[in-house]
Amino acid sequence: MPVPPEPLISLTWTDHVTGRQGFLVVDRLVRGVCSGGLRMRPGCTLQEVTGLARGMTMKEALHYDPAARYVPLGGAKGGIDCDPRAPEAYGLLVRYLRATRPYVEALWNTGEDLGLSQDVVDRAAADAGLASTVQAVYPLLDDAAAARRRLAEAFAVEVGGIGLDALVGGCGVAESVLTALDAAGADHRHARVAVQGLGTMGGATARFLARAGLPVVAVADIKGTIANPAGLDVEALLAARDAYGTVDRAALRPGDRELPDDAWLAADAEVLVPAAVSYAIDAANQERVTARWIAEAANMPVLPEAERLLAARGVTVLPDVVVNSGTNAWWWWTLFGDIGDAPDKAGEAFAHTRRAMRALVGQVLTRAERDGCTPRAAAHALAADRLPEIAERFGRGAPAHVRRRRATPRWVGCGAW
Repeated sequence: MPVPPEPLISLTWTDHVTGRQGFLVVDRLVRGVCSGGLRMRPGCTLQEVTGLARGMTMKEALHYDPAARYVPLGGAKGGIDCDPRAPEAYGLLVRYLRATRPYVEALWNTGEDLGLSQDVVDRAAADAGLASTVQAVYPLLDDAAAARRRLAEAFAVEVGGIGLDALVGGCGVAESVLTALDAAGADHRHARVAVQGLGTMGGATARFLARAGLPVVAVADIKGTIANPAGLDVEALLAARDAYGTVDRAALRPGDRELPDDAWLAADAEVLVPAAVSYAIDAANQERVTARWIAEAANMPVLPEAERLLAARGVTVLPDVVVNSGTNAWWWWTLFGDIGDAPDKAGEAFAHTRRAMRALVGQVLTRAERDGCTPRAAAHALAADRLPEIAERFGRGAPAHVRRRRATPRWVGCGAW
């Protein structure tokens, strides 16, 4: 297997107040800009962020449509090694954004990821002196003012008490699952689902799958697994969540059971949705999986050796670079103007997401069957096919001020460097 190229930019930052580290990796630029969220979790590493940035390059390429207004960006990712619940987390986030401000202003478009909600990122960005976390893309827009209006209006939409921005990603994950079930001729009503993580992505995925008629029989949060073989009341659990996706157990019904935190992995279900942390399924615990499909709503939840072992016993892993790409694509569809001007903004967003994800997952599954490979290998092959065309049309080189930073520096503190 070819060795991936080195990222364009790889930075490690050490906070002068807490001693904690943050990371920024730019894998590739297209038209001088890149895209990728900012996560905060204890144990986050440069290696993890590098893999996520590479995945963002593929996600962008997989959504390339020559006829669309949205032109894929390069891939990037940011990460901070800290528990987002820690008292020092917010101040650390602000200092990280101050330190990376030149990159956000010039080339890195970012937003929420694991451990951070968009409203927290936006508030910290303002405190760090940033106008927006996506301001680097403004020069590429035909009408930046109209684009910002579309995005602001989209973020103001709520559906069933949940913001549209927190739902589109889960809509994409759910549509990916439904597409795989349809390709296999599986009955939705008998396709039981277990979800690890009831935060933004996991919660929205559970909602859309339940509304499609699939019984959600287990969900896991930081306190453990909640299970009911007859199906959980997903809406009641969502209404009982806190900001970190932890469910108030007072909302449980008589038939709901509380199980250990890792019980979701061995749930009697056809579909597993790891939607929380990376590296959740490894070579050892994959033996407990009885599901037929795993949909990677989280980034990198299935380790490579685990995926090989799962494939050998007939378990299909629907890869993160496809399955959870809907949120990122929705931002750019809205900003570039492919969607966002219809009166029913939620309906338009969900319809566009469903069409795009069903088409993409269909292409990946067809390629996997044709080539006799896993869906991940098929997705990587599709991205590899599209990246040269994107580079030919739009270029991949960095502006001169970025090329001067191609080394891998370490910088300390939160001010100028």
